[in-house]
Amino acid sequence: MADLNYNHLRYFWAVAHDGNLTRTAARLNLSQSALSVQIRKLEDRLGFALFERRGRALLLTEAGQIALDHADTIFAAGDDLVATLRETGARRQVLRVGAQSTLSRNFQIAFLRPLLGREDVEVVLRSGTVEELLRGLDALNHDVLLTNQPPLQDAGTPYRAQELGAQQVSLIGTPARAQAGEASVEAHLRAHPVILPLQSSLIRAGFDALTAGYDFPIRIAAEVDDMALLRLLAREDLGLAVLPPIVVRDELQSGELVELAPLPALRETFFAVTRPRRFPNPLLADLLAARPLPEADPALR
Repeated sequence: MADLNYNHLRYFWAVAHDGNLTRTAARLNLSQSALSVQIRKLEDRLGFALFERRGRALLLTEAGQIALDHADTIFAAGDDLVATLRETGARRQVLRVGAQSTLSRNFQIAFLRPLLGREDVEVVLRSGTVEELLRGLDALNHDVLLTNQPPLQDAGTPYRAQELGAQQVSLIGTPARAQAGEASVEAHLRAHPVILPLQSSLIRAGFDALTAGYDFPIRIAAEVDDMALLRLLAREDLGLAVLPPIVVRDELQSGELVELAPLPALRETFFAVTRPRRFPNPLLADLLAARPLPEADPALR
């Protein structure tokens, strides 16, 4: 069986991303007929049609979408190989980090702190949903993904999720909401409204399970999907925020906010997600070994 011709694959890849044969042919300085021949040769090799025409539109078939996914990975791997080998021994190195958009900014800084300020290192940090960032990890656009929701593990997902640490989740509020004496979690929740993450978060699921047996309704002041906004609403004294202390580390240290009560058995765990690579980024090993969030670190509370 003949090997796959990667020139044919690259021509297909270019047309698939442009979505227009005429435009791609002009960009590649080829005739449309010559470009069509290259794509037909790839289709013959694979045994499936990769495009279908609908009017003037050129749409991918199911086989074409599968081929495009593989082509994206193949050509991204080639770019990554060249970049990695060029950076070997170079003075300046780059670490590309994807971070879940709702993840604590303080945690992200704690993870990256060993590299911050180094003149020989550039950190590229992108945020997004876990699904978006996993696609970026597959395409080798990220060296590591920071998240509190590790991907499911099965035979089809080669991801490695390393636990970096965890923190107790607490009720956080302004000093004015602190009650005299040692008030219980239940007493705080009877007295004050709460600011919660959305129901899709693990923290929210744990909070709902914890309070399900209470004989009074929980007053919800706000539900947000971003820890930075939750932090700001707590500072605005909208209610008691349900979050790990690391999110409001600076406010706790200044006294602007106080930790009123830890929530029993409710923790947020942080993970670094990677996938096997032939040329792993050498900067990553030291960061993963540092474990930036030990449970008892008072500086993060």
